[in-house]
Amino acid sequence: MPQAPAGTGPRPRRRTVLAAALAPLAAAGCSAEEPAPAPVHGPAGAPRDAMVMLIRHAEQPYPGDTGEDADGNEDPGFLAGRGLRRAEELPGLFTAARGSSRLPRPAALFAAGGAGAPARCRLTVEPLAAALHIPVRTPYAVGAEAALARAALAAPQPVLLCWEHHGVPRLVRALGADRLPGVPAAWPDRHDVVWAFTRRSGRWTFCEVPQHLLSGDA
Repeated sequence: MPQAPAGTGPRPRRRTVLAAALAPLAAAGCSAEEPAPAPVHGPAGAPRDAMVMLIRHAEQPYPGDTGEDADGNEDPGFLAGRGLRRAEELPGLFTAARGSSRLPRPAALFAAGGAGAPARCRLTVEPLAAALHIPVRTPYAVGAEAALARAALAAPQPVLLCWEHHGVPRLVRALGADRLPGVPAAWPDRHDVVWAFTRRSGRWTFCEVPQHLLSGDA
């Protein structure tokens, strides 16, 4: 019987891929494998297994101060020096390069965009995008959380979203995970955490993971 060419075997099932992605979270003590008390469904349609990770953009300049773009030009819409350092260290949180990654490698990246939007979200994940060799998708502005949620759930999984903190509650509602126990009503006054939402068999679970990237991170 002729042998199939190398690399042409059956593609892994989506659920198998997601289970492998969840392993680091389970090892970190998150409740990624624990079912929610009741099913919480996402947008209309048959719910697909998914993992959506949310981060806030890295640190912005203090009021009255300015950040700098890649050319050293001052711009209040850019990141502060600490924010630039966080962006540079972010790849280590999602890759095995340091041997201590507790979060899966994103297969898709989204950041807040739109005409006239500050560049902070995009700048935060650009070093990660370069490390993963995937693009940063920026078609949605803050306020378009419903469209972003649909795109994130349809994208290759897992997904990482970098968003403005005041839009996060709308985004969580759009995902259909706002009634999940343990989910804060608003993003905390922090830049050093990841919110991980996992949907399996129509049930969402939630986990907050500290980044521990820079000195002073909680």
